[in-house]
Amino acid sequence: MTTALASWSRRRWLAALGAAVVTGLVIGVPTALIPTPVFGREVPPTAWSWPVLVVTSVLSGLLFATYVREPGAAGAGAAEPAAEGTRAAGIGGLLSFLAVGCPVCNKIALLALGYSGALQWFAPLQPVLALAGVALLAWALRARLRGAVTCPVPVS
Repeated sequence: MTTALASWSRRRWLAALGAAVVTGLVIGVPTALIPTPVFGREVPPTAWSWPVLVVTSVLSGLLFATYVREPGAAGAGAAEPAAEGTRAAGIGGLLSFLAVGCPVCNKIALLALGYSGALQWFAPLQPVLALAGVALLAWALRARLRGAVTCPVPVS
């Protein structure tokens, strides 16, 4: 994995940084971790919400950068890790989003469980969602980076 990261160009690192910032905003603003006049929280964020947001953003940024073509590369990359990694990353990002959000601001949880049910049943489940989301993002990144090293595309 570190071999693949060490071979990245400046272009990929800038893409990773940009995608990490965008991911942080896309998750942080609607979940009201980043305060705005548009979104608010009924329940204050937990102590682990910010670390989960930061780790999710970093992993998502690195994962996004694996899809950026290096200058002068002839092919598009390994096909098999891309399909698996994309599904896992999407699910991992969604789980992380649900994990850091306000339990009673989640309309699905609120409709299914009610206010007290969301606090009693969904809120304790959020750390599990956070771990699962981060684990899926890490797995997807590992699959993409392993594929980049083990399946190089021949340059014609």
